[in-house]
Amino acid sequence: MPLITFSNPEYNDKTVYAVAGSFTETVLKIAQTNKIPIRFECGDGECGSCAIRVKYIGEKQPMGYHLEEKEKQVLRELGKISKEQLEQMIVDDLPSEWRLACQFIPRDEDIVVEYEAM
Repeated sequence: MPLITFSNPEYNDKTVYAVAGSFTETVLKIAQTNKIPIRFECGDGECGSCAIRVKYIGEKQPMGYHLEEKEKQVLRELGKISKEQLEQMIVDDLPSEWRLACQFIPRDEDIVVEYEAM
């Protein structure tokens, strides 16, 4: 099971287990289940209010989980990633450090999620 550490300067870091391979629980859902106050508005990847920074930790190589078009567009509009960065991620087959908590489903890897609180 991957470990997810939620980090925000206003709160103590909290580490929780995520079910590896569930492919259904987003970071936002995991945060809500564990009473972690990640900021969000729509919960559907439209507004970008739940943008998070993901840092991969541990021994495992990050798994190349590609962004869906809607998420790419929202993150670009927010200025979190550029077109050039997106292109480089595809070439290097690396995941983005910026994601939307309502869209990102963690894989079998330990991560730190930096988030804004409500």
